[in-house]
Amino acid sequence: MIRAGIGGWTFEPWRGVFFPKGTPKTKELHYASRAVMSIEVNGTYYSTFKPNTFQKWYGETPSDFVFSLKANKFCTNRRVLAEARPSIERFLESGVTELKHKLGPIAWQFMPTKKFDATDFEGFLELLPPVFGGMKLRHAVEVRHESFATKEFVALAAKHNVAIVFADSPKFPAIADTTSDFVYCRLMDAQEDVPTGYKPAAIKNWVEAATAWEAGGTPKGMKTIGKAPAKKKRDVFVYFIAGAKVRNPAAAVGFLKVLKK
Repeated sequence: MIRAGIGGWTFEPWRGVFFPKGTPKTKELHYASRAVMSIEVNGTYYSTFKPNTFQKWYGETPSDFVFSLKANKFCTNRRVLAEARPSIERFLESGVTELKHKLGPIAWQFMPTKKFDATDFEGFLELLPPVFGGMKLRHAVEVRHESFATKEFVALAAKHNVAIVFADSPKFPAIADTTSDFVYCRLMDAQEDVPTGYKPAAIKNWVEAATAWEAGGTPKGMKTIGKAPAKKKRDVFVYFIAGAKVRNPAAAVGFLKVLKK
């Protein structure tokens, strides 16, 4: 399955642009979760939430909706990643499994200054549990330093069945290798002077890229670093996020319209 969505749902400039005028703040998640198929929650990166918050999100969204959660920054913003176990456990124990089947991938984002250290990074990957609270977890790592663009890093991610976030960004490396049973794509270059963030031709190209990933291939024009994985169907998560944020909902909705044609 291909899912497209946005980052968060609380953003004042979206009111009257994405959200119809007069939509109560308390109904914004309800509206957003019916306009797109998934939302990446950024708030979990900065704060620790309680189980009843995840329960509330679960109750307000459609049965086939999925959240991805950005892991708390204390898990990843550290000198020695292999020592992150207490922070990882604290994040997972905060109530994330209250989302039940609506819990999608967990994204572990690293600072742009964090360089690749094979031994330490594998130590971190070994801390990410494949199952927690009786639920299968999916993990994706978002690395932002060019030193990660190596065969060794790609091989490590594949060994641990962890996806490498593909970022369409002028600032960060774009690693197109598929290393898990899903693909996590963040499209971060929306333009404010384009009503749909990305031009229609670009949205069409991203739909084609997502379709290629879903089929188990590599999108046309993208180069991979490591060994080509076995061709098998994959779930694909596409988030329009950052860039001209005010345009991201229109981009995601436009993407879904093209996808459904």
